[in-house]
Amino acid sequence: MHTKEEKLEAFGRLLDVLDTLRVECPWDRKQTNESLRPNTIEETFELCDALIKSDKKNICKELGDVLLHVCFYSLIGSETGDFDIADVCNMETDKLIFRHPHIYGQVKADTAAQVCENWEQLKLKEKDGNKRVLSGVPDALPSLIKAYRIQDKARNVGFDWEDKGDVWKKVREELNELEAELHKGDKEKSTEELGDFLFSVINAARLYHLNPDNALEHTNQKFIRRFNYIEDHSIKSGKNLTDMTLAEMDQLWNEAKSLENTNEKDSKL
Repeated sequence: MHTKEEKLEAFGRLLDVLDTLRVECPWDRKQTNESLRPNTIEETFELCDALIKSDKKNICKELGDVLLHVCFYSLIGSETGDFDIADVCNMETDKLIFRHPHIYGQVKADTAAQVCENWEQLKLKEKDGNKRVLSGVPDALPSLIKAYRIQDKARNVGFDWEDKGDVWKKVREELNELEAELHKGDKEKSTEELGDFLFSVINAARLYHLNPDNALEHTNQKFIRRFNYIEDHSIKSGKNLTDMTLAEMDQLWNEAKSLENTNEKDSKL
């Protein structure tokens, strides 16, 4: 690994190149916060994709792309005289020190759970009590992640289940209410109850320390792999997917599942 001096030199090199591009490259010269924002979202999702796949080479690459955007926004901020990369780094460092009084102060916190309990209280102090607990959850977050963050923030101020096992009563209750509305054929109420059911399942995942977004993405990838297996076999046999029976597709699906289980066992040997 690199020394601290080498890391600082590499960061300085990135800043120097960005300064040059901002002056000399027509594309870089015309960028604004607004024009960069869609690209930032894309780069963030590409990083998340690499993280889910544990693709270390691409994790490194995508981290660089995200870092470039942080530096670019900071450069734009320096041009308007609002802030620069030093302000960004100092503000983040000051925040980390303030929110870790168990390291930089006299507060005692021996476990990760105790650190989390202190975190939201410290954030409220930063806001001088002028903002609500849930105001820190960005509106633009995907709904699944937003639900998890809402529940987690409520937990940090004591609003949570005393016994996590009780959450399953709520899950079953919401499922029953969803089924009842579906049976009535009321689409608007069914949609509302579906949201309540999903929210309760996400809550259960949180209580059992499972990340529902990661879990769903793993299932998405698993479905893609198995469906691609079916499609590959349909191509080899000269058939269109629409010409295959459901029984044929189910058989290939089970083959794909069996192969995955076999490969997983072999990888553990």
